[in-house]
Amino acid sequence: MPLGYERFSQEMLDQSAVFIDVVSGADPATHVPTCPEWTLRELVHHLGRAYYWGAAIIGSRATTPVSFDDVPDGHLPERAEQYGEWVRVGANRMVDAAATAGLDTAVWTWAGDGRAGFWLRRFTHETVVHRADAAIAVGRDFTVAPDLAVDAINEWFELIPPLATFRGKIAQLAGTGQTLHFHATDVDSGEWLIRRTPDGITCEHGHAKADVAVRATAADLLFLLTRRTPTDGPGVEIFGDQALLAHWLEHTSF
Repeated sequence: MPLGYERFSQEMLDQSAVFIDVVSGADPATHVPTCPEWTLRELVHHLGRAYYWGAAIIGSRATTPVSFDDVPDGHLPERAEQYGEWVRVGANRMVDAAATAGLDTAVWTWAGDGRAGFWLRRFTHETVVHRADAAIAVGRDFTVAPDLAVDAINEWFELIPPLATFRGKIAQLAGTGQTLHFHATDVDSGEWLIRRTPDGITCEHGHAKADVAVRATAADLLFLLTRRTPTDGPGVEIFGDQALLAHWLEHTSF
């Protein structure tokens, strides 16, 4: 795992704790603008259920998909004051399951990485983005450490090809050689060149000229790529074909 087991485990617990703090006391019926079909209640349910689901996959060493209905404790409590503890227990269960199994243990995933560590990394970054959703819904600021943001961006670009096999919009990213360059300005290893080919997308690390280039801090770039901040936000610089960037963002909704 790029940042190591201890870092991802700690981030899972820390990020989920911040998420709990953000939603605690808020009206569960509050609309979440960045997940327009959801309220805070549905956002909490989505994230908490993911923790219990991931823990069940790892704990059972599942080699085939696990139904959400078969996951113990994966149902949202009735009372909003119980949400925080439910999410906290789920996050801890996920971390404990990964520690017990070991990160290299073979388990079912929907991506190319069929190891338990995939889920710990995946749900850490899932928490970062949904923590931003909750903050936006209640009007609070949000950010993330640059190195964690870079790994989240790396993971997102790694996940797009397998996602394209069963998500319609992402499957439409094939192109004829169009290129996009993304540059995280506050880290040394934060440059990516995306190429849209007839067979799908490819991703290379490093600096290169492209049809459109985007510069921002790692955190701002992550939240732009996941459509949690706008392309005209402060600190975001865009050069070149903005329609190409708009197409990319439209077809990579998180």
